[in-house]
Amino acid sequence: MRADRLVATMLLLQSRGRVTAAEVAAELEVSVATARRDLEALSSAGVPVYPQAGRGGGWQLVGGARTDLSGLSAPEAQALFLLVGPAAAASDEARAALRKLVQALPRTFRADAEAAATATTVDPARWSEPTRSRPAPVDALQGAVVARQRVRLGYANARGVSSDRLVEPLGLVDKDDVWYLIAGTDRGQRTFRVDRVTSIEPTGESFDRPTDFDLDAAWAAVVDHVEQRRAQTWATVLVEDRFVPIMRDRFGLHCRDDGRGPNGWTRLRVAAPTPLDLARNLAGWGGLIDVLDPPSVRDHLARIGAELTSRFSP
Repeated sequence: MRADRLVATMLLLQSRGRVTAAEVAAELEVSVATARRDLEALSSAGVPVYPQAGRGGGWQLVGGARTDLSGLSAPEAQALFLLVGPAAAASDEARAALRKLVQALPRTFRADAEAAATATTVDPARWSEPTRSRPAPVDALQGAVVARQRVRLGYANARGVSSDRLVEPLGLVDKDDVWYLIAGTDRGQRTFRVDRVTSIEPTGESFDRPTDFDLDAAWAAVVDHVEQRRAQTWATVLVEDRFVPIMRDRFGLHCRDDGRGPNGWTRLRVAAPTPLDLARNLAGWGGLIDVLDPPSVRDHLARIGAELTSRFSP
């Protein structure tokens, strides 16, 4: 007798109050005889379940007794369903799991839990950008992470060069709707963009996950490395106070206050990978900003300005 079938029978009793063996059989897709044996087993095990004969009878929990499988308090249940509700839209399996979680809660919690699950929707697309679809390899890679199975990846790097990689999947990260795989390789830990994975071949080989591996810490190290590479050139600019929030939004972590400028102006430090990248990001501001240094960025701005003047002058 499977323990999960007994749990499912308990949940059914909790959600409906009273059930017949035929109803249990139909819900769990077993025979009526099996359903009846399960109900009798629950009663024999000390669960307060008893049968009622006659019309309208069935099996019922004595005195409305309940078993809270989750152990959650009402605020904890609400917080959980506020979190997992939007994520459940990702698949039929997730929606089915959410429904089972609702049924596992005490009856007095369910209405609020169901409301919390539908209280939020997530639109991952930025304004004026198309919605990115979830990369097809994600599900297979998640399975490999959980099963600790080595896989062979077909992978195209940023330059489009393809190669085969034997990897030990350690964890997946969804950053702004772009998925990354952190994996062990023969050259150490590496990070792969999942949308560049062209094929996945299971090897059937297991591996031991490093005991000291922590996905959050590993990803934080990746983020720190990438942000450093994206901030190799810094420039000092003067910008009107009213445009400071826009500059902060545009440059994010790579925008820092550098003191007050002349009346109504602020000094900022902004960064990009190269002087040319920085000049391209600043050129659109025209005369609304003043780039004080470095000379390399000013030179690129002068060249860009000359090219635009040459191209578009009457």
